[in-house]
Amino acid sequence: MQKALIIIGILILIVGLFWPLAKEIPLGRLPGDISVKGEKYSFYFPIVTCIVISIIVSLFFKFFK
Repeated sequence: MQKALIIIGILILIVGLFWPLAKEIPLGRLPGDISVKGEKYSFYFPIVTCIVISIIVSLFFKFFK
């Protein structure tokens, strides 16, 4: 349990250090993401972004199984 918490903490630290660089990646604004804006409402569903993140996470777990 302690080893898992240490690894999670290190991952959070790494993400925090690279966050300014990660904000430049256009995830969430990819072509194919659904965005509907009305006068009094807006709806946004990042379908392509979800697919890309799913593929990346799947490959990560496949390589580090």
